[in-house]
Amino acid sequence: MSINSFPALVARSDNGALHVALDTVDSSLLAEGDVLVRVSYSSLNYKDALGVSGKEKIFRTYPIIPGIDYAGTVEHSESDNFKSGDFVLLTGWGVGEKHSGGFARYARAPAKYLLPLPPGMNAKKAMLCGTAGLTAALCVSALTDSGRLPAGGKVVVSGASGGVGSVAVMLLSRLNYAVSAVSRLSAGDYLHELGATDVITREEMSAQSRPLEKSRWDGAVDCVGGGVLGRILAETNYGGVVAACGLAGDTDLATTVMPFILRGVRLEGVDLVMISLDRRRRAWQLLAETLNDEDYRRINAGNIALSDIPHAADKVLAGEFNGRYLVEIGTN
Repeated sequence: MSINSFPALVARSDNGALHVALDTVDSSLLAEGDVLVRVSYSSLNYKDALGVSGKEKIFRTYPIIPGIDYAGTVEHSESDNFKSGDFVLLTGWGVGEKHSGGFARYARAPAKYLLPLPPGMNAKKAMLCGTAGLTAALCVSALTDSGRLPAGGKVVVSGASGGVGSVAVMLLSRLNYAVSAVSRLSAGDYLHELGATDVITREEMSAQSRPLEKSRWDGAVDCVGGGVLGRILAETNYGGVVAACGLAGDTDLATTVMPFILRGVRLEGVDLVMISLDRRRRAWQLLAETLNDEDYRRINAGNIALSDIPHAADKVLAGEFNGRYLVEIGTN
């Protein structure tokens, strides 16, 4: 099925110079696939911000529609798995990087990339979570499924006021863990509202650590990497578990083998792009079953239009806001 004219944010390269602008396009710019989706919402994730701003080479082809996730309604399907009118969502699989993604009125994808919206979740809620929320759910599952996290244990979340961190704080607190949040002190009220018991400054957790520090944490969700992750590992209790999913601070990891061989700490890497549909379903179900309407309100940093994305991307990279930007593309 072909669509002749609809709005999209398009990234183009002109002799190596990146240009990102709102444009009117047709379906020839969409990804390959057997399902056409009328997009209601997308979200502005850290990876989207890196790509749109040109801070990192996220896009692998040009021209491309950015947006690594979206939710909406099936417009047309050539797959037996979906029919017109079904509510679906997509995250990962290289969408918005290798193939055109969600920052457009329409998106197209193979049926094997799509999931039905879980019970209790609509398209708006799905994208208030988005890729960041799904990553948080996978991190929390990595901790709880490990058999290493005691009931009511102490967990630290770094990058806590960002998208992944905000949802991780909420999920862990709703599951009755004591959550310490690492962020700027100005985000303290917001993080306490999400369920954090205390807020630790970025500066404290960024300070160089010894190979082993005083034990503090039964588990951790790290969205930052670098020295922060190194300190978290050095402060994790015997038999503790750390889920690492981000590199907002640094890609390097300054640590030694001591946390692993003297305290038996486990470091779990969390990938989102290529994980199985079954793991995605279980993570989305965790979000749907754990978060309530007030939680979604708390993490909503604001609804933005396609044309607002480049400016909002700068705020994401600067860490100037709390929670998640919801990209409102069309709800009718």
